[in-house]
Amino acid sequence: MADKIFVGRRKNAVARVILRNGSGKITINKREFENFFPIADNRDDVITPFKFTETLGKYDVLANVNGGGVRGQAEAIRLGIARALVDIDPELRALLKPEGLLRRDPRMVERKKPGRPKARKKFQFSKR
Repeated sequence: MADKIFVGRRKNAVARVILRNGSGKITINKREFENFFPIADNRDDVITPFKFTETLGKYDVLANVNGGGVRGQAEAIRLGIARALVDIDPELRALLKPEGLLRRDPRMVERKKPGRPKARKKFQFSKR
């Protein structure tokens, strides 16, 4: 059986995630989990779906992620893992949905407007 690929997105980050039965090894962009995310907060974010479903250490994760920043990439992988877990066992949906782990966060960076330095910031007003 071919591995199913699950997509997770956040801001401009796109993650393609494959879950396999295993010992809990997480590989991201052919690098070890701890090396790819040196900040513990991002590592915790990635394994959140496993914690809520009590499946930590049961599946190996293979993920390819590109675009965005470190935080966006971590949250994109989190969404991909959550979607993969629901595909494996639909009963886990009841645990993940109330925590918001199956929701794609729609917030994006607002575009820069002409005549302004940033999206909403204005140049300093001079009365005279």
